[in-house]
Amino acid sequence: MKYQNILIKDISAHIRLITLNRPAQLNALNKKTIEELHEALKKADDDRAIRVVILMGSGEKAFAAGADIKEFMNFTPEEGRKLSEDGHKLLFDFIENMKTPVIAAINGYALGGGLELALASHIRIASTNAKLGLPEVSLGVIPGYGGTQRLAHLIGKGRAMEMILTARPVDAQKAFTYGLVSEVVPFEKLLDKAVEYAGYILKNSPQAIGLAIEAVNAAFTNTGLKKENELFGKAFSTSDFKEGTRAFIERRKPGYSVD
Repeated sequence: MKYQNILIKDISAHIRLITLNRPAQLNALNKKTIEELHEALKKADDDRAIRVVILMGSGEKAFAAGADIKEFMNFTPEEGRKLSEDGHKLLFDFIENMKTPVIAAINGYALGGGLELALASHIRIASTNAKLGLPEVSLGVIPGYGGTQRLAHLIGKGRAMEMILTARPVDAQKAFTYGLVSEVVPFEKLLDKAVEYAGYILKNSPQAIGLAIEAVNAAFTNTGLKKENELFGKAFSTSDFKEGTRAFIERRKPGYSVD
């Protein structure tokens, strides 16, 4: 498969770097990018020689600055629910359940679907210029790619509520304090740090690592994710969603109703 929106590079015989490459769109996750990521990640997971995958965004500005709003701003509730379900199947749940560990090296903005991509990964490290957040409620919708569930599991309900309800991003140091990322390093050292983490993983049994991932994931059920799918779709029926997405495209502040 010839990729248009991602770059693939083997750093070593056992480490594969996958870079989101839509810098003009701040590496936003459109449908095509999600499909390409699925294909590339599946190939990596099926390749016994590849034992660690590192995810990054091209440039210094963004890991991935959310989903592509223009793709779904006119969706019906059913189309919204299917968008969420398909995204989980192709990418977010897929990453979480890979036997090959995935390290998210977060450079710059990781917002909305971009943060949800990092949350689905097994390890997260960030550059000092990283900004992480779930701004969906500012658009009249909710996180629909696992954000309401994985963020709460990772940093606790209270802090997850704070980030989701205020829609405010946190900087890299606060993300570290919250336990959202494992380490913060200067941008120029981010990839080297990810490779260092990969090196620790490579010293261990690949079969045991795959079993450990499965065991850790078994502690969480899909009930919450299914509810998120349902409520994400429901948000598409609201007047706030229509106003929020229209305001985003028109580059103005939304005027939400209080009715």
